[in-house]
Amino acid sequence: MNIQYDERVDGRIAAVDKTVLLNEIATTIPEMQVLHLHEDLKPYECDGLSAYRTVPLLVALPDRTEQVQALMRIALEHKVPVVARGAGTGLSGGAMPLEKGILLVMAKFNRILEVNPEGGFARVQPGVRNLAISQAAAPHGLYYAPDPSSQIACSIGGNVAENAGGVHCLKYGLTVHNLLKVDIITVDGEFLTLGSDALDSPGLDLLALFTGSEGMLGIVVEVTVKLLPKPSCTKVLLASFDDVGKAGAAVADIIAAGVIPAGLEMMDNLAIRAAEDFIHAGYPREAAAILLCELDGAEGDVDDDCARVGAVLEQAGATAIRLAQDDAERQRFWAGRKNAFPAVGRLSPDYYCMDGTIPKRELAYVLEGIAHLAEEHGLRVANVFHAGDGNMHPLILFDANIPDEMERAEALGGKILELCVAVGGSITGEHGVGREKINQMCAQFNNDEILFFHALKRAFDPEQLLNPGKNIPTLQRCAEFGAMHVHHGHLPFPELERF
Repeated sequence: MNIQYDERVDGRIAAVDKTVLLNEIATTIPEMQVLHLHEDLKPYECDGLSAYRTVPLLVALPDRTEQVQALMRIALEHKVPVVARGAGTGLSGGAMPLEKGILLVMAKFNRILEVNPEGGFARVQPGVRNLAISQAAAPHGLYYAPDPSSQIACSIGGNVAENAGGVHCLKYGLTVHNLLKVDIITVDGEFLTLGSDALDSPGLDLLALFTGSEGMLGIVVEVTVKLLPKPSCTKVLLASFDDVGKAGAAVADIIAAGVIPAGLEMMDNLAIRAAEDFIHAGYPREAAAILLCELDGAEGDVDDDCARVGAVLEQAGATAIRLAQDDAERQRFWAGRKNAFPAVGRLSPDYYCMDGTIPKRELAYVLEGIAHLAEEHGLRVANVFHAGDGNMHPLILFDANIPDEMERAEALGGKILELCVAVGGSITGEHGVGREKINQMCAQFNNDEILFFHALKRAFDPEQLLNPGKNIPTLQRCAEFGAMHVHHGHLPFPELERF
Protein backbone atom coordinates (compact mmCIF):
# COMPACT_ATOMS: atom_id res chain seq x y z
CA MET A 1 0.00 0.00 0.00
CA ASN A 2 1.30 3.46 -0.86
CA ILE A 3 1.83 5.46 2.31
CA GLN A 4 -0.19 8.65 1.96
CA TYR A 5 1.79 11.00 4.15
CA ASP A 6 4.67 13.30 3.26
CA GLU A 7 7.47 10.74 3.24
CA ARG A 8 10.01 13.55 2.94
CA VAL A 9 9.52 14.24 6.65
CA ASP A 10 12.05 11.52 7.48
CA GLY A 11 14.59 13.33 5.34
CA ARG A 12 14.16 16.45 7.46
CA ILE A 13 14.91 14.60 10.71
CA ALA A 14 18.56 14.64 11.63
CA ALA A 15 20.14 11.28 12.37
CA VAL A 16 20.91 10.67 16.03
CA ASP A 17 23.40 8.27 17.54
CA LYS A 18 21.19 5.61 19.08
CA THR A 19 23.83 4.53 21.61
CA VAL A 20 24.39 8.08 22.81
CA LEU A 21 20.64 8.69 23.15
CA LEU A 22 20.09 5.38 24.94
CA ASN A 23 22.92 6.08 27.40
CA GLU A 24 21.60 9.54 28.23
CA ILE A 25 18.09 8.21 28.85
CA ALA A 26 19.48 5.40 31.03
CA THR A 27 21.56 7.89 33.03
CA THR A 28 18.83 10.51 33.44
CA ILE A 29 15.83 8.19 33.89
CA PRO A 30 17.37 4.89 35.08
CA GLU A 31 14.09 3.48 36.43
CA MET A 32 12.19 3.85 33.14
CA GLN A 33 11.91 0.81 30.85
CA VAL A 34 13.36 1.38 27.38
CA LEU A 35 13.30 -1.16 24.54
CA HIS A 36 16.05 -0.99 21.95
CA LEU A 37 16.62 -4.46 20.46
CA HIS A 38 14.99 -5.08 17.07
CA GLU A 39 12.97 -8.07 18.26
CA ASP A 40 11.55 -5.97 21.13
CA LEU A 41 10.75 -3.01 18.87
CA LYS A 42 9.07 -5.03 16.12
CA PRO A 43 5.68 -5.45 17.89
CA TYR A 44 5.31 -1.66 17.97
CA GLU A 45 5.78 -1.06 14.24
CA CYS A 46 2.11 -0.22 13.54
CA ASP A 47 -1.24 0.57 15.08
CA GLY A 48 -4.60 -0.88 13.99
CA LEU A 49 -3.91 0.17 10.39
CA SER A 50 -1.39 -2.60 9.88
CA ALA A 51 -0.72 -1.81 6.21
CA TYR A 52 1.65 0.95 7.37
CA ARG A 53 4.70 -0.25 9.31
CA THR A 54 7.92 1.29 10.62
CA VAL A 55 10.20 -0.01 13.38
CA PRO A 56 11.01 2.84 15.81
CA LEU A 57 14.46 3.84 17.01
CA LEU A 58 13.52 3.26 20.66
CA VAL A 59 10.39 2.47 22.69
CA ALA A 60 10.01 4.20 26.06
CA LEU A 61 7.50 2.89 28.65
CA PRO A 62 7.28 5.43 31.49
CA ASP A 63 5.07 4.94 34.53
CA ARG A 64 5.37 8.41 36.13
CA THR A 65 4.79 11.95 34.87
CA GLU A 66 8.31 13.00 35.86
CA GLN A 67 9.73 10.37 33.51
CA VAL A 68 7.70 11.76 30.61
CA GLN A 69 8.93 15.26 31.39
CA ALA A 70 12.55 14.16 31.51
CA LEU A 71 12.24 12.17 28.29
CA MET A 72 10.70 15.12 26.43
CA ARG A 73 13.56 17.38 27.55
CA ILE A 74 16.09 14.85 26.23
CA ALA A 75 14.23 14.49 22.96
CA LEU A 76 14.12 18.27 22.52
CA GLU A 77 17.83 18.59 23.27
CA HIS A 78 18.71 15.98 20.63
CA LYS A 79 15.95 17.09 18.20
CA VAL A 80 14.52 13.55 18.20
CA PRO A 81 10.83 13.21 17.23
CA VAL A 82 8.41 11.56 19.66
CA VAL A 83 5.25 9.65 18.75
CA ALA A 84 2.86 8.91 21.63
CA ARG A 85 0.97 5.61 21.64
CA GLY A 86 -1.84 4.24 23.79
CA ALA A 87 -3.37 0.82 23.18
CA GLY A 88 -2.53 0.92 19.46
CA THR A 89 -6.13 0.33 18.34
CA GLY A 90 -6.22 3.44 16.12
CA LEU A 91 -7.14 2.92 12.46
CA SER A 92 -5.48 5.86 10.70
CA GLY A 93 -1.77 5.22 11.28
CA GLY A 94 -1.66 8.02 13.83
CA ALA A 95 0.47 6.03 16.30
CA MET A 96 2.82 4.63 13.67
CA PRO A 97 6.39 5.38 14.80
CA LEU A 98 9.25 6.98 12.90
CA GLU A 99 12.44 5.12 12.10
CA LYS A 100 14.49 7.97 13.58
CA GLY A 101 12.19 8.65 16.51
CA ILE A 102 11.13 7.56 19.99
CA LEU A 103 7.81 5.77 20.46
CA LEU A 104 6.41 6.90 23.82
CA VAL A 105 4.06 4.14 25.02
CA MET A 106 1.71 5.22 27.83
CA ALA A 107 0.38 1.73 28.65
CA LYS A 108 1.77 1.77 32.21
CA PHE A 109 -0.29 4.87 33.06
CA ASN A 110 -3.22 2.55 33.74
CA ARG A 111 -4.70 3.60 37.09
CA ILE A 112 -8.16 4.97 37.86
CA LEU A 113 -7.22 7.70 40.33
CA GLU A 114 -10.68 8.76 41.52
CA VAL A 115 -14.36 8.08 40.90
CA ASN A 116 -16.39 10.93 42.37
CA PRO A 117 -20.14 10.18 42.27
CA GLU A 118 -21.09 13.48 43.97
CA GLY A 119 -19.19 15.50 41.40
CA GLY A 120 -20.09 13.20 38.51
CA PHE A 121 -16.53 12.72 37.29
CA ALA A 122 -13.58 10.33 37.26
CA ARG A 123 -9.85 11.08 37.14
CA VAL A 124 -7.93 8.48 35.17
CA GLN A 125 -4.52 7.97 33.65
CA PRO A 126 -4.31 7.81 29.83
CA GLY A 127 -3.65 4.07 29.66
CA VAL A 128 -6.99 3.18 31.32
CA ARG A 129 -9.32 1.28 28.97
CA ASN A 130 -12.48 3.06 27.91
CA LEU A 131 -14.76 0.29 29.20
CA ALA A 132 -12.93 0.12 32.55
CA ILE A 133 -14.16 3.63 33.41
CA SER A 134 -17.81 2.58 33.14
CA GLN A 135 -17.09 -0.61 35.05
CA ALA A 136 -15.55 1.39 37.90
CA ALA A 137 -18.46 3.85 37.91
CA ALA A 138 -21.20 1.18 37.71
CA PRO A 139 -21.54 0.61 41.51
CA HIS A 140 -22.54 4.28 41.77
CA GLY A 141 -25.15 4.02 39.02
CA LEU A 142 -22.95 6.02 36.64
CA TYR A 143 -21.16 5.40 33.35
CA TYR A 144 -18.89 7.07 30.78
CA ALA A 145 -20.92 7.72 27.62
CA PRO A 146 -18.50 7.55 24.64
CA ASP A 147 -18.27 3.89 23.62
CA PRO A 148 -16.20 3.19 20.50
CA SER A 149 -16.48 -0.36 19.18
CA SER A 150 -12.94 -1.00 20.44
CA GLN A 151 -13.86 0.14 23.98
CA ILE A 152 -12.85 -3.20 25.50
CA ALA A 153 -9.25 -2.44 24.49
CA CYS A 154 -8.79 1.21 23.50
CA SER A 155 -7.36 3.62 26.06
CA ILE A 156 -8.76 6.97 27.15
CA GLY A 157 -5.57 8.82 26.14
CA GLY A 158 -6.01 7.61 22.59
CA ASN A 159 -9.71 8.55 22.76
CA VAL A 160 -8.66 12.10 23.61
CA ALA A 161 -6.06 12.16 20.84
CA GLU A 162 -8.59 11.04 18.20
CA ASN A 163 -11.75 12.58 19.72
CA ALA A 164 -13.31 9.11 19.64
CA GLY A 165 -17.07 8.61 19.40
CA GLY A 166 -19.08 5.41 19.32
CA VAL A 167 -22.62 4.22 18.81
CA HIS A 168 -24.09 6.59 21.42
CA CYS A 169 -22.41 9.82 20.31
CA LEU A 170 -25.59 11.07 18.58
CA LYS A 171 -27.22 11.87 21.93
CA TYR A 172 -24.26 12.01 24.30
CA GLY A 173 -21.53 13.47 22.14
CA LEU A 174 -17.92 12.65 21.32
CA THR A 175 -14.97 12.55 23.70
CA VAL A 176 -14.64 16.35 23.59
CA HIS A 177 -18.17 16.71 24.98
CA ASN A 178 -17.43 14.38 27.91
CA LEU A 179 -14.20 15.88 29.25
CA LEU A 180 -13.61 18.33 32.09
CA LYS A 181 -9.84 18.64 31.95
CA VAL A 182 -6.67 17.07 30.60
CA ASP A 183 -3.18 17.25 32.08
CA ILE A 184 -0.46 17.28 29.43
CA ILE A 185 3.30 17.47 29.06
CA THR A 186 4.52 19.86 26.37
CA VAL A 187 7.37 19.23 23.96
CA ASP A 188 9.80 20.98 26.35
CA GLY A 189 8.65 19.03 29.41
CA GLU A 190 6.30 21.62 30.92
CA PHE A 191 3.23 20.42 32.84
CA LEU A 192 -0.06 22.06 31.76
CA THR A 193 -3.69 21.62 32.77
CA LEU A 194 -6.26 22.33 30.06
CA GLY A 195 -9.84 22.83 31.27
CA SER A 196 -10.93 22.66 34.90
CA ASP A 197 -13.08 20.75 37.38
CA ALA A 198 -15.93 23.12 36.52
CA LEU A 199 -18.06 22.76 33.39
CA ASP A 200 -16.30 25.73 31.82
CA SER A 201 -13.08 27.66 32.35
CA PRO A 202 -11.93 31.15 31.37
CA GLY A 203 -9.77 31.99 28.40
CA LEU A 204 -9.42 30.23 25.07
CA ASP A 205 -10.88 26.73 24.90
CA LEU A 206 -7.57 24.90 24.70
CA LEU A 207 -9.18 21.68 25.93
CA ALA A 208 -11.33 21.50 22.79
CA LEU A 209 -8.31 22.45 20.67
CA PHE A 210 -6.21 19.68 22.19
CA THR A 211 -8.91 16.99 21.90
CA GLY A 212 -8.49 15.36 18.51
CA SER A 213 -5.01 16.83 17.92
CA GLU A 214 -3.57 13.32 17.37
CA GLY A 215 -0.50 13.67 19.59
CA MET A 216 0.81 16.72 17.74
CA LEU A 217 0.50 19.27 20.59
CA GLY A 218 1.47 17.41 23.77
CA ILE A 219 1.44 14.17 25.77
CA VAL A 220 -1.63 13.27 27.87
CA VAL A 221 -0.79 12.18 31.44
CA GLU A 222 -4.19 12.49 33.16
CA VAL A 223 -7.81 12.88 32.05
CA THR A 224 -10.88 13.98 34.01
CA VAL A 225 -14.06 12.68 32.37
CA LYS A 226 -17.72 13.37 33.04
CA LEU A 227 -19.87 10.53 34.37
CA LEU A 228 -23.58 10.29 33.62
CA PRO A 229 -26.40 8.50 35.47
CA LYS A 230 -27.44 5.25 33.84
CA PRO A 231 -30.81 5.68 32.10
CA SER A 232 -33.68 4.05 33.98
CA CYS A 233 -35.08 2.52 30.78
CA THR A 234 -33.47 1.51 27.48
CA LYS A 235 -35.16 -0.07 24.46
CA VAL A 236 -33.94 -0.99 20.98
CA LEU A 237 -35.87 -1.20 17.74
CA LEU A 238 -34.54 -3.18 14.77
CA ALA A 239 -36.03 -2.14 11.42
CA SER A 240 -35.50 -4.05 8.15
CA PHE A 241 -35.58 -2.47 4.68
CA ASP A 242 -35.63 -3.90 1.18
CA ASP A 243 -33.79 -0.86 -0.18
CA VAL A 244 -30.65 0.84 1.17
CA GLY A 245 -31.85 4.25 0.03
CA LYS A 246 -35.06 3.93 2.05
CA ALA A 247 -33.08 3.06 5.17
CA GLY A 248 -30.85 6.08 4.62
CA ALA A 249 -33.82 8.39 4.18
CA ALA A 250 -35.45 6.97 7.34
CA VAL A 251 -32.52 8.22 9.42
CA ALA A 252 -33.24 11.84 8.54
CA ASP A 253 -36.98 11.24 9.05
CA ILE A 254 -36.42 10.08 12.65
CA ILE A 255 -34.41 13.18 13.53
CA ALA A 256 -36.92 15.41 11.75
CA ALA A 257 -39.66 13.90 13.91
CA GLY A 258 -38.00 15.46 16.96
CA VAL A 259 -36.61 12.25 18.42
CA ILE A 260 -32.93 12.08 19.42
CA PRO A 261 -32.07 8.38 19.84
CA ALA A 262 -29.26 7.31 22.13
CA GLY A 263 -27.93 5.37 19.14
CA LEU A 264 -28.97 5.07 15.51
CA GLU A 265 -26.93 2.58 13.49
CA MET A 266 -27.21 1.24 9.96
CA MET A 267 -25.78 -1.85 8.24
CA ASP A 268 -26.13 -3.00 4.64
CA ASN A 269 -26.73 -6.58 3.50
CA LEU A 270 -23.08 -7.57 3.24
CA ALA A 271 -22.42 -6.38 6.80
CA ILE A 272 -25.70 -7.93 8.05
CA ARG A 273 -24.84 -11.38 6.76
CA ALA A 274 -21.29 -11.24 8.05
CA ALA A 275 -22.39 -10.14 11.54
CA GLU A 276 -25.21 -12.69 11.69
CA ASP A 277 -22.92 -15.57 10.74
CA PHE A 278 -20.39 -14.44 13.34
CA ILE A 279 -22.55 -13.34 16.30
CA HIS A 280 -26.03 -14.84 15.62
CA ALA A 281 -27.62 -11.59 16.71
CA GLY A 282 -30.98 -12.36 15.12
CA TYR A 283 -30.56 -10.07 12.12
CA PRO A 284 -32.72 -10.65 9.01
CA ARG A 285 -30.18 -12.07 6.55
CA GLU A 286 -32.15 -11.12 3.41
CA ALA A 287 -32.70 -7.46 4.31
CA ALA A 288 -30.99 -4.89 2.07
CA ALA A 289 -30.33 -2.81 5.19
CA ILE A 290 -31.23 -2.61 8.87
CA LEU A 291 -31.47 0.25 11.32
CA LEU A 292 -30.82 -0.18 15.05
CA CYS A 293 -32.48 2.58 17.04
CA GLU A 294 -31.85 2.77 20.79
CA LEU A 295 -34.04 5.02 22.95
CA ASP A 296 -33.38 5.72 26.62
CA GLY A 297 -34.67 7.81 29.50
CA ALA A 298 -37.75 7.59 31.72
CA GLU A 299 -39.91 4.59 30.87
CA GLY A 300 -42.96 6.59 29.83
CA ASP A 301 -40.89 8.83 27.54
CA VAL A 302 -39.15 5.82 26.01
CA ASP A 303 -42.47 4.11 25.29
CA ASP A 304 -43.75 7.27 23.58
CA ASP A 305 -40.56 7.61 21.53
CA CYS A 306 -40.72 3.95 20.49
CA ALA A 307 -44.24 4.49 19.17
CA ARG A 308 -43.21 7.64 17.30
CA VAL A 309 -40.11 6.05 15.78
CA GLY A 310 -42.06 2.94 14.85
CA ALA A 311 -44.58 5.07 12.94
CA VAL A 312 -41.77 6.94 11.16
CA LEU A 313 -40.04 3.70 10.17
CA GLU A 314 -43.26 2.24 8.85
CA GLN A 315 -43.93 5.38 6.83
CA ALA A 316 -40.34 5.26 5.49
CA GLY A 317 -40.92 1.79 4.04
CA ALA A 318 -39.59 -0.61 6.68
CA THR A 319 -40.57 -4.19 5.85
CA ALA A 320 -40.39 -5.31 9.49
CA ILE A 321 -39.92 -3.62 12.87
CA ARG A 322 -38.87 -5.56 15.99
CA LEU A 323 -38.54 -4.41 19.57
CA ALA A 324 -35.93 -6.21 21.68
CA GLN A 325 -38.00 -8.18 24.19
CA ASP A 326 -35.45 -8.14 27.00
CA ASP A 327 -31.98 -6.91 27.88
CA ALA A 328 -30.36 -10.09 26.53
CA GLU A 329 -31.86 -9.53 23.08
CA ARG A 330 -30.91 -5.85 23.20
CA GLN A 331 -27.32 -6.82 23.95
CA ARG A 332 -27.35 -9.30 21.03
CA PHE A 333 -28.56 -6.60 18.65
CA TRP A 334 -25.67 -4.37 19.69
CA ALA A 335 -23.14 -7.20 19.75
CA GLY A 336 -23.79 -7.78 16.05
CA ARG A 337 -23.15 -4.12 15.27
CA LYS A 338 -20.08 -3.76 17.50
CA ASN A 339 -18.54 -6.90 16.02
CA ALA A 340 -19.24 -5.92 12.41
CA PHE A 341 -15.58 -5.17 11.69
CA PRO A 342 -14.15 -8.55 12.76
CA ALA A 343 -17.19 -10.26 11.23
CA VAL A 344 -16.48 -8.75 7.81
CA GLY A 345 -12.96 -10.16 8.12
CA ARG A 346 -14.54 -13.58 7.53
CA LEU A 347 -15.68 -12.52 4.03
CA SER A 348 -12.29 -11.57 2.64
CA PRO A 349 -8.60 -12.11 3.43
CA ASP A 350 -8.21 -8.35 3.96
CA TYR A 351 -10.39 -5.29 4.45
CA TYR A 352 -9.75 -1.58 4.63
CA CYS A 353 -11.92 0.35 7.11
CA MET A 354 -12.77 3.89 6.06
CA ASP A 355 -14.14 6.70 8.22
CA GLY A 356 -15.97 9.73 6.85
CA THR A 357 -18.87 11.92 7.89
CA ILE A 358 -21.71 13.30 5.79
CA PRO A 359 -24.88 15.36 6.33
CA LYS A 360 -27.68 12.93 7.18
CA ARG A 361 -29.77 14.19 4.26
CA GLU A 362 -27.06 12.90 1.87
CA LEU A 363 -26.90 9.35 3.23
CA ALA A 364 -28.91 7.69 0.46
CA TYR A 365 -27.01 9.58 -2.26
CA VAL A 366 -23.61 8.69 -0.79
CA LEU A 367 -24.53 5.02 -0.47
CA GLU A 368 -25.45 4.94 -4.15
CA GLY A 369 -22.19 6.74 -4.93
CA ILE A 370 -20.16 4.21 -2.95
CA ALA A 371 -21.80 1.41 -4.94
CA HIS A 372 -20.79 3.13 -8.20
CA LEU A 373 -17.23 3.67 -6.99
CA ALA A 374 -16.92 0.07 -5.79
CA GLU A 375 -18.02 -1.18 -9.20
CA GLU A 376 -15.53 1.12 -10.93
CA HIS A 377 -12.69 -0.27 -8.79
CA GLY A 378 -13.85 -3.91 -9.02
CA LEU A 379 -14.17 -4.37 -5.25
CA ARG A 380 -16.90 -5.12 -2.71
CA VAL A 381 -17.84 -2.71 0.10
CA ALA A 382 -19.73 -3.54 3.29
CA ASN A 383 -21.29 -0.44 4.83
CA VAL A 384 -21.64 0.18 8.57
CA PHE A 385 -22.76 3.59 9.84
CA HIS A 386 -23.21 5.66 12.95
CA ALA A 387 -26.14 6.79 10.85
CA GLY A 388 -27.59 9.27 13.34
CA ASP A 389 -24.60 11.60 13.13
CA GLY A 390 -23.65 10.70 9.55
CA ASN A 391 -20.41 8.92 10.51
CA MET A 392 -19.90 6.13 7.96
CA HIS A 393 -17.49 3.20 7.98
CA PRO A 394 -17.32 1.58 4.53
CA LEU A 395 -15.32 -1.65 4.76
CA ILE A 396 -13.50 -2.27 1.48
CA LEU A 397 -12.86 -5.99 0.89
CA PHE A 398 -9.71 -7.03 -0.96
CA ASP A 399 -7.00 -9.68 -1.16
CA ALA A 400 -3.47 -8.37 -0.73
CA ASN A 401 -2.15 -11.51 -2.43
CA ILE A 402 -3.76 -10.47 -5.72
CA PRO A 403 -1.62 -7.97 -7.66
CA ASP A 404 -2.89 -4.36 -7.45
CA GLU A 405 -5.92 -5.13 -5.23
CA MET A 406 -4.34 -3.31 -2.28
CA GLU A 407 -3.68 -0.27 -4.45
CA ARG A 408 -7.23 -0.34 -5.79
CA ALA A 409 -8.60 -0.57 -2.24
CA GLU A 410 -6.59 2.45 -1.20
CA ALA A 411 -7.67 4.41 -4.28
CA LEU A 412 -11.32 3.51 -3.65
CA GLY A 413 -11.02 4.64 -0.03
CA GLY A 414 -9.67 8.00 -1.12
CA LYS A 415 -12.52 8.48 -3.60
CA ILE A 416 -15.10 7.66 -0.92
CA LEU A 417 -13.62 10.31 1.38
CA GLU A 418 -13.61 12.84 -1.43
CA LEU A 419 -17.27 12.02 -2.04
CA CYS A 420 -17.95 12.82 1.62
CA VAL A 421 -16.30 16.23 1.17
CA ALA A 422 -18.22 16.86 -2.04
CA VAL A 423 -21.59 16.63 -0.25
CA GLY A 424 -20.45 18.92 2.57
CA GLY A 425 -19.06 16.30 4.96
CA SER A 426 -15.68 15.48 6.44
CA ILE A 427 -12.88 13.00 5.78
CA THR A 428 -13.09 11.66 9.34
CA GLY A 429 -15.62 11.33 12.10
CA GLU A 430 -13.64 9.53 14.82
CA HIS A 431 -10.62 7.66 13.44
CA GLY A 432 -8.53 10.76 12.82
CA VAL A 433 -6.34 11.71 9.86
CA GLY A 434 -2.98 10.22 10.88
CA ARG A 435 -1.01 9.14 7.85
CA GLU A 436 -3.93 7.49 6.11
CA LYS A 437 -6.00 10.54 5.10
CA ILE A 438 -3.39 13.26 4.74
CA ASN A 439 -3.96 13.55 0.98
CA GLN A 440 -7.68 14.06 1.48
CA MET A 441 -6.98 16.94 3.88
CA CYS A 442 -6.14 18.81 0.67
CA ALA A 443 -9.66 18.15 -0.63
CA GLN A 444 -11.31 19.49 2.52
CA PHE A 445 -9.18 22.53 3.36
CA ASN A 446 -7.74 25.38 1.29
CA ASN A 447 -4.16 26.69 1.46
CA ASP A 448 -4.95 29.40 4.02
CA GLU A 449 -6.51 26.85 6.35
CA ILE A 450 -3.57 24.47 5.93
CA LEU A 451 -1.16 27.32 6.76
CA PHE A 452 -3.20 28.11 9.88
CA PHE A 453 -2.94 24.48 11.01
CA HIS A 454 0.85 24.62 10.60
CA ALA A 455 1.04 27.88 12.57
CA LEU A 456 -1.01 26.36 15.38
CA LYS A 457 1.27 23.32 15.44
CA ARG A 458 4.38 25.55 15.66
CA ALA A 459 2.87 27.47 18.59
CA PHE A 460 2.92 24.27 20.66
CA ASP A 461 5.84 22.52 18.97
CA PRO A 462 8.28 24.94 17.27
CA GLU A 463 10.75 22.17 16.41
CA GLN A 464 8.06 19.93 14.87
CA LEU A 465 9.03 16.95 17.06
CA LEU A 466 5.61 15.70 18.19
CA ASN A 467 4.23 13.14 15.74
CA PRO A 468 5.64 14.83 12.63
CA GLY A 469 4.42 13.90 9.15
CA LYS A 470 0.88 13.21 10.35
CA ASN A 471 -2.47 14.98 10.06
CA ILE A 472 -1.40 18.20 8.28
CA PRO A 473 -0.14 18.06 4.66
CA THR A 474 2.41 20.44 3.22
CA LEU A 475 1.25 22.97 0.63
CA GLN A 476 3.48 21.22 -1.89
CA ARG A 477 1.65 17.96 -1.26
CA CYS A 478 -1.68 19.71 -1.76
CA ALA A 479 -0.43 21.18 -5.03
CA GLU A 480 0.57 17.68 -6.15
CA PHE A 481 -2.81 16.33 -5.06
CA GLY A 482 -4.26 18.75 -7.60
CA ALA A 483 -7.55 19.86 -9.01
CA MET A 484 -8.32 16.48 -10.57
CA HIS A 485 -9.75 15.30 -7.26
CA VAL A 486 -13.27 15.93 -5.96
CA HIS A 487 -13.75 19.06 -3.85
CA HIS A 488 -16.66 20.49 -1.89
CA GLY A 489 -19.68 21.16 -4.08
CA HIS A 490 -18.44 19.17 -7.07
CA LEU A 491 -20.66 16.11 -7.15
CA PRO A 492 -19.21 13.12 -9.04
CA PHE A 493 -22.58 11.47 -9.69
CA PRO A 494 -25.04 14.20 -10.77
CA GLU A 495 -27.31 11.56 -12.28
CA LEU A 496 -28.14 10.05 -8.86
CA GLU A 497 -31.21 11.22 -6.94
CA ARG A 498 -30.61 13.37 -3.88
CA PHE A 499 -33.12 13.60 -1.05
